Amino acid sequence: MTVGEFENGYWYLDQLKDFGERIGIPAAKKLRKDELEKAIVGCLRTGKIALPTRRSLRKTGVRDLERGLSLKLRIENYTSNRETKGFIVEQARKMAPEVREKSGVWYRLNRWREEQITGGGRPTYGDLVRQYIVLNKMQRFDRVPHGRYVYFMADFLQADKSATRAEAIAAWKELKKLDVPKDYGSWVRVRAMRKGRIDKDTK
Repeated sequence: MTVGEFENGYWYLDQLKDFGERIGIPAAKKLRKDELEKAIVGCLRTGKIALPTRRSLRKTGVRDLERGLSLKLRIENYTSNRETKGFIVEQARKMAPEVREKSGVWYRLNRWREEQITGGGRPTYGDLVRQYIVLNKMQRFDRVPHGRYVYFMADFLQADKSATRAEAIAAWKELKKLDVPKDYGSWVRVRAMRKGRIDKDTK
């Protein structure tokens, strides 16, 4: 498989985990989808296997929840659950009552937390709450590299205001079968090429 063939395909998480295990990516079952894609692409390009992240993939010791969450508590054994999120939201509302939660904020907050820790920082839950506020105040987020379906749907419906969600889903299913990048621009180009051939054949 070439890098192009892999990137033009659409892979489910279970498929990536199985593939990652077969080619020897360490802890493949514990990696996120974007991390697996990064590791696989790296292997296809260089022939070398490398762990795509420096974050700890094995949690040991007492959870932060059990230590008692507070703004001054250092993040050591974070648990992503309702209780932790509830604490962050509650504290954020105390600091900035006007802030409302945006879609996608937790993914970005988790990546920020990981980057701080793997970069040698020692963030506290207070730092995490303040970053939650910062993210929710942003006008819009940069796109994450692996949100193909979500971004295709958004671009499809934005480009054609009269289109239905069912039509967008049908177009996505069509795109998944094609050997092209999984984005709206590629779908438009394929459709244009097909239309060009049809128009040429009918002349």
